[in-house]
Amino acid sequence: MSDRGPMLAQPMRPPSAGRAAALLGFLVLGAVTGTAGALVQPGWFPGGLILALAGEAGLVLGAARLIHSRSGGVAAAAGWMLSVVLLTASRPEGDFLFAAGSGSYLFLLGGILVAVICATVGPGRQPDDDHVRLGK
Repeated sequence: MSDRGPMLAQPMRPPSAGRAAALLGFLVLGAVTGTAGALVQPGWFPGGLILALAGEAGLVLGAARLIHSRSGGVAAAAGWMLSVVLLTASRPEGDFLFAAGSGSYLFLLGGILVAVICATVGPGRQPDDDHVRLGK
């Protein structure tokens, strides 16, 4: 038996510098993916929408698997959502990026759904001891 106690009772530690840099990189990459998806989806309607959502899903799942934690997926999803929400705001000049159409709403709502699903499907933390690991 481990003398450390339950995992939830352990104090939280700040992430290492490498992990923090990777999470910040995934946040920026999520913002770039959201911006690119916002530009691609109206240009080639059903294919662009599918391409934008598939790119987001690949980024979020890949980030979670690369970091070996859901935090990578959450960082990428947060960057995507931040950029898309900022792009939906209209400017004082009347310019806007998203038109009021079904494709834009599918991109916004579908993207949020894809981000939540992919971020929660990512691998969670497993205890370190061999006798408490699942699947053995």
